[in-house]
Amino acid sequence: MLDLLIRNGLIFDGLGSPPIQADIGIQAGKIEAIAPLLDLDAHEIVDATGLWIAPGFIDIHTHYDLELEIAPGLSESVRHGVTSVVIGNCSLSATVGSPQVLADIFQRVETLAPELIAKWLHKSQSWQTPAEYWQHLHDLPLGPNIAPLLGHSALRAHVMGLDRSITDDPTPADSAAMQALAQSALDTGFIGISIDMFPWHLMSGKWRGKTIPSQHAKLPEYAMLAALCRDRDVVFQVTPNIQRLSSFIDLFRLSLGIWRRPLRMTVLSALDAVHDRKLWRIFSPILYLLNRIFSGNVRFQTIAEPFTIYGDGALTPLFEEIASGVQLNSCDSRLERDLLWQSPGFRDRFRQEWLGGWRRSFHRQLDLIAIVRCPETSWEGLSFTAVAKLTSQEPIDCFIDALQKYDTDIRWVATGANDRLEPRLALLQHPHIFPGFTDAGAHVRNLGYYDGALSLLKQTITHGSLTPQAAISRVTGEPARWFRLDTGVLQIGAKADLVLLDPTALHQPISPQIEIADPLLDGTPRMVKRGSEAIVAAVYIKGIKVIDRGQISDRLGTERLGTVLSPQNFKSPPPISDRIPNHPFTDYWDIFVLKHQHPINIALHVLGIGFFYGLLIATWHTQNLWLLWGLPLTQLIGLLGHWLFERSHIDRQDALFSWRASFCLGKMLFWLIIGKYPGEIRDRQKSLQYYLDRSN
Repeated sequence: MLDLLIRNGLIFDGLGSPPIQADIGIQAGKIEAIAPLLDLDAHEIVDATGLWIAPGFIDIHTHYDLELEIAPGLSESVRHGVTSVVIGNCSLSATVGSPQVLADIFQRVETLAPELIAKWLHKSQSWQTPAEYWQHLHDLPLGPNIAPLLGHSALRAHVMGLDRSITDDPTPADSAAMQALAQSALDTGFIGISIDMFPWHLMSGKWRGKTIPSQHAKLPEYAMLAALCRDRDVVFQVTPNIQRLSSFIDLFRLSLGIWRRPLRMTVLSALDAVHDRKLWRIFSPILYLLNRIFSGNVRFQTIAEPFTIYGDGALTPLFEEIASGVQLNSCDSRLERDLLWQSPGFRDRFRQEWLGGWRRSFHRQLDLIAIVRCPETSWEGLSFTAVAKLTSQEPIDCFIDALQKYDTDIRWVATGANDRLEPRLALLQHPHIFPGFTDAGAHVRNLGYYDGALSLLKQTITHGSLTPQAAISRVTGEPARWFRLDTGVLQIGAKADLVLLDPTALHQPISPQIEIADPLLDGTPRMVKRGSEAIVAAVYIKGIKVIDRGQISDRLGTERLGTVLSPQNFKSPPPISDRIPNHPFTDYWDIFVLKHQHPINIALHVLGIGFFYGLLIATWHTQNLWLLWGLPLTQLIGLLGHWLFERSHIDRQDALFSWRASFCLGKMLFWLIIGKYPGEIRDRQKSLQYYLDRSN
């Protein structure tokens, strides 16, 4: 007797395979059977006719570390189909350290609500070891699965003390202690380590306005943590300093995989920035250089929709980019900010810093910053530039006057990146750029991208930039494999975390961010997403329905459904050869064609063939046998093509010399000359897809 039987849904396995119409049987929280017309009894039967059944989505960049302690159901993400989240990003985690120190590190960086901080401090604990925190996570009534990173800022402050972690270099004893604790965390099961170099990330509390501890480390300290991740092949998450070129050079050096295991590094973030419309084009060649040429394993992250941020007067993370903005964000009250505005020279300094600076992260174009709410209601919906025309002012003077006069009573919005469809789709479908970077749980007054996976599906399905199975894989099986998480796939034996989707509702625009009074934060406003109930018919975690058309089950957050994910439990999907029993590729020519599809790889092989026969002819013509020493270059040219464009296993015998390889090279050249080699490639691709479909 099954616990649950879901009938007649279109099943996507999360691995990118074509979907199949079938039933799913679930028993004891795991998938027991997948097949058409299952003849099994069940306590509950769900008719999924017309619905897609997909693995629960994975959100790879969240800051739920503190909210998790207050409301472990994380319903704002789960309601949109998310069943697994990665925490501990950007060097911020609650793994070790005193609660007040951790609160001072978290609050300003992630603009966490004071109400959340107060609740967390009231019930918080101080964990002295990663193993204690790991056990604590296991004891929580988790809604989604949790995959924790060890945050470097928390680690550094715990070992050195907060004051020294911001002002001093570590002693050899400090470094040894950090290394031992980090090693302990990875041995316990943490999925990796996160570091931070981004200059906007500042402290609150005693050290308010100072950069967080991770940013005070030097390269040897980062390299030590990276080496621990490389040795265990776990994730090294990085937020670079976009205003300091040397930080990218440091990351490049850390990521190199030549003569050693590549570092599994994920970097924030690949964006189509409004202030530099050509910047987005650089990410693809950078990734090609890092991963293809230098054998790295680097993944950027991007956001699946326009990167739109709200601000309340001068209170916004966007102001952390300029010194005067840092001062405003450091004020505790409206009175303090007003006194600062009135202080000699401050307005002029703000104006100069706002208009200056060539290495911007935010465009600062006042014609692109719109007023959402203001005591002067006639301004609502207008940009500051438009208001400046009405008041006969320069836009920057109008902006400063409004901030000083209305303070947080004026609410505004700006889009800083990913506002153009074509570049956004190009980033979202790049194989080495993950859709992610939602910052879920952070900046609750400024943004709310909790439905990132659905935003990806809406756009790719509507515009046809990805097939449905490829789009679903991008937010399920693909990040699961790269982060080494035992989730994100629908297969027998897997945990029954899945989402039922109505595909007819996917052809709609990206849902807007809206403002709600969050009961979790005692009615404090919070930016969220709604509207997913039309798409998400149901969400199941451990085989339990926790979301039903937007209605949240009482079991979410009160019953332990999710688990703590660890790379130690990760099992790689079987290779294609195991997933395709009795596959047809027994002839070496078939294998050869599948390994020689990239046009530049083919061109280099043709060049190698020409070089080979050219050397033979030159040797015969000149009677100079020394020319034969150049023959190994013909092999190197072909190997270069594979290394740069089409990496695959190469038999050592074929790499040196074999008659079968020589015969196939000649055959390829002949088929190219007569124009039929592209057809050979298509035939093998069709055969491969046919047998993949049959295996499913």
